[in-house]
Amino acid sequence: MAARTKSQAAAVGEGRGEATRLALIRAALDLFGAKGFEAASTRAVAAAAGANLASIAYHFGGKEGLRLACADHVVETVRSMLAPALAAAGAQPLSPAAARALLERVLAAFVGFLVVRPEAQSIARFVVREMFEPTEAFDRIYADAFAPMHERLCAVWATATGAPADAPATKLATLAMLGQILYFRVARRVALRRLGWSDIGPREGEAILATLTAHLHAALAAARRGAP
Repeated sequence: MAARTKSQAAAVGEGRGEATRLALIRAALDLFGAKGFEAASTRAVAAAAGANLASIAYHFGGKEGLRLACADHVVETVRSMLAPALAAAGAQPLSPAAARALLERVLAAFVGFLVVRPEAQSIARFVVREMFEPTEAFDRIYADAFAPMHERLCAVWATATGAPADAPATKLATLAMLGQILYFRVARRVALRRLGWSDIGPREGEAILATLTAHLHAALAAARRGAP
C-alpha cells in the first residue's frame, strides 16, 4: 500500500512538474515574442507562469535553454497541427485529385490554427522575431518544422500539378500559399480595419479560408497549364 502511495505521489509530482514546464514555455513564447529575448527577464517569465524563478534553471538550465524549449514547442505545434491533414493521405501514392484535396486540408489547418486560434499570436511573434534575428532556436524551427513541411508541400504540389517538386516555381507557389495565411496573423490589425471586423473568429476564418482556397485553385490551375 505504501509503495502504491509513493508511486501515486511521484506521478502527481511529475504531472505538476510538466504543467509548470509548459506554463513557463507559454509565458516565454509570449514575452520573448512581445518584448524580445534580451528585454524579457526570467523573473517576468516566471511570474507570468505562476512559477518560482528557480524552476527555469531546474527545467531548462537557464534562459537560453528556455528559448530552445520554446523552439521545440513550436516544432511540435506545427507537427500536431498538420498531422491530421497529412495522415489522411495514407501511405499510398496520391492521385492528382487527392493531392489537391490534401493541399486544401493543409490550408484549412493553417487558417484554423494560425489565423483563428488566439494562442497562435505568441507563437507567431516568437517565430517572426527569430526570423529577423536568427539564433539556434530559429535553426531548430527551420530544420525540424519549416524545411520538412515545405519539402512535403512541394512534393504534394508536384503531384497535383505535374510540375517538378524542386522547381523554383513550385517552391515559390507553396511559399506564397503559406505567406497569404501568415499575413492574416502578422498584419492582423490591417485586415481588421480594412474589413471592419472586431476580431477574427470562426466565421471570419471561414471567409478567409474560402478566399485563400479560391487562390489555391487558381494557382494550381496555372501551374498545371505551365507544367511540362
